[in-house]
Amino acid sequence: MQSMIQAAEKQKTYNSRVFLCESFENLKEIELSKAESEYVARQRFLKKEIILINRFDSLIGLLFIKPEDVLSRRLEQCRKAGNQICSEANNLGLENILLIDTGSFSLETMASAEGLALSNYQFLKYRKDAGEKQNSLNKIFILSESVTAVEIDQLNILIDATCWARDLVNEPVNKLNAIALAESISSRMRESGGKAEVFNKKKIEALKMGGLLSVNLGSIDPPTFTILEWSPENAINSKPYILVGKGVVYDTGGMSLKPTSGMDTMKCDMAGGALVSAAIAAIAKARLPVHVVALIPATDNRLDGNAYVPGDVITMFDGTTVEVLNTDAEGRLILADALSYAKKYDPALVINFATLTGAASRAIGPQGIVAMQVNASSEFETLTICGDKVFERLVQFPMWDEYKDQLKSEIADLKNVGGAEAGAITAGKFLEYFTDYPFIHMDIAGPAYLDRRDNYRGIGGTGIGVRLLFEYFKNMK
Repeated sequence: MQSMIQAAEKQKTYNSRVFLCESFENLKEIELSKAESEYVARQRFLKKEIILINRFDSLIGLLFIKPEDVLSRRLEQCRKAGNQICSEANNLGLENILLIDTGSFSLETMASAEGLALSNYQFLKYRKDAGEKQNSLNKIFILSESVTAVEIDQLNILIDATCWARDLVNEPVNKLNAIALAESISSRMRESGGKAEVFNKKKIEALKMGGLLSVNLGSIDPPTFTILEWSPENAINSKPYILVGKGVVYDTGGMSLKPTSGMDTMKCDMAGGALVSAAIAAIAKARLPVHVVALIPATDNRLDGNAYVPGDVITMFDGTTVEVLNTDAEGRLILADALSYAKKYDPALVINFATLTGAASRAIGPQGIVAMQVNASSEFETLTICGDKVFERLVQFPMWDEYKDQLKSEIADLKNVGGAEAGAITAGKFLEYFTDYPFIHMDIAGPAYLDRRDNYRGIGGTGIGVRLLFEYFKNMK
């Protein structure tokens, strides 16, 4: 794939330009007509932070930076400005645009390019009119004295990974079942320079992964368990970091059947698996010096004569017995097997991503990620800082021991739901039961899939979490 973002050629003339500046008065690189200057003056009087001038065959823009604003606010302003620029550029049929850093605004310039590129994402694979709908914009050029070639390369890798995660989430289950998902993410990982291994149903049965096998009972398609690994010789960590992602490629709720209105977007229930796969592939492609492993248990959750039912008792990979009271609480069952399997790596940290509970979505909506940690307060603090920077913000929920009581079962070691109260937390406490290492759980049920367009996050799959993880590992020392 050709990089969308490139360094500008200084001798080349670009018709469409956006200037990142602190004030218009000191900007000498731009020539405006009298009418355009008056328009800019009016917009500045209205305190507009982004001003776009439509010249019909080109675009001139001014993006005003406020150095006094906190960094996360400035960068998010630039990403959102990128969305406006993208819309205007495609409306005009422009093929490229130049972002010009007129000061010390390298981070802001990169964030603008990021928002522009992410806003340009489209999923047109199944449209007859894809050619007509295809965006015209295909190149973003950057002119900045302080942006390096490595930074541009990494941003291209990150944009590509995020958009690929969106593609996976947007694929319907009749095109992407558990086997197809495993093949896709394995192929991508190998192309990126990492390793991939896929356990088939026979291997999963031999390992006695009772959670994954039980959820799969109602499906005609077999489950998969995919292991992706990036282990460079110069890794700075002696113990690996493990990423675990929920891979329920479609969720009917099983015998605890969802209503129709709750089922029509359930192709997105593998967003956790998509994001950890995209993140580790990006880490490998960027050759980041960190040893990372991703575990993706995958199946669909459907109804058939042998489907598991409420009241069943199942035995997990680690021998724990679980009383199933709700077959729509299936994600935690397949993740529990993966979290138990992660113990074999003696990990430094395990981070779990899943569209796990409606409770998380209802609590904070799509504006952030519900997150919990156990024995990982320092790592969680760092992830929170990274989340603020990329604006994939974490909201910490407690993991108090008292919540364990809601998971007590009369006939098994524990039950798979804790009742109506604190649903996101009791789901996290269920997962904690299968860990003995520093653990962070992220419930992405709110922001993973959007039913209406939201700025540069778009509509449909958002690829949430890819940028967060890449930022975390990129800055690891």
